[in-house]
Amino acid sequence: MTNFVSPELPLNNGRTIPQLGYGVWQMEDQVAEGAVLNAFEVGYRHIDTARIYGNEAGVGRAIAASGLAPEELFITTKVWNSDQGYQQTLDAFDASMERLGLQTLDLYLIHWLQPKQGKYVETWNALIELQKAGRVRSIGVCNFTTEALQEIEEATGVVPEIHQVETHPYFPQPELRSYAAAKGILHQSWSPLGQGGELLAEPVLERIAAKHGATPAQVVIAWHLALGNVVIPKSATPARIAENWAALGLTLDAGDIAAIDGLDQGRAGRIGADPAVSDFA
Repeated sequence: MTNFVSPELPLNNGRTIPQLGYGVWQMEDQVAEGAVLNAFEVGYRHIDTARIYGNEAGVGRAIAASGLAPEELFITTKVWNSDQGYQQTLDAFDASMERLGLQTLDLYLIHWLQPKQGKYVETWNALIELQKAGRVRSIGVCNFTTEALQEIEEATGVVPEIHQVETHPYFPQPELRSYAAAKGILHQSWSPLGQGGELLAEPVLERIAAKHGATPAQVVIAWHLALGNVVIPKSATPARIAENWAALGLTLDAGDIAAIDGLDQGRAGRIGADPAVSDFA
């Protein structure tokens, strides 16, 4: 285990969240169990899963086997698109909690906006109810547009505590980050290292990594941390789990950050679906 400890960022409800977490997207249940246990050993305390990942039970087994107290951990899961709607969300939450083996969840998120389905306001109301009942400490959304963030606030009076959305140097989402900052919403990055390795072969990142005696992945994670993003890199490989955690020891200078900011490709840099138009079960 390293000596690094993740910074804690303040949420707009007075709680905090570890800025560097561990994601388990595209991991089979058994793989996730071992990987999360390994992540705990390295030092991670913030785990991000989702119903659609099919590994909440594996994450739950890792939590139970870790010996860590619930108050030492920060666990996130998400309501999937086909479970949206007020009562459907409440039922989906109960099922997720059973798989995770938890009594109280740290953070519950709406996974996608699903604009054509049009159930995101009633789904948001269900999250508000879960928080009022003390079953969830914090609530937020993933993959929303600025307009939808405004809409759910106007409809309910409740501002999300976190917005989790695709964010990496090729697609840094400056407009969403600016809106979130103005509203006190923490910006959380999924696919923070891109996908497929293309980003990590970027010469700018290789140059900065060589300058600091670091890896390109560590440079990208350090960039997210410097911007104030919550970041959840994913790897099932023990060496990379530890490598990503060690990015906490890397401090970039202003020139490094400006060079990485310069990699922004705008909409062309997006690798995932566009929340404004995507609707899928």
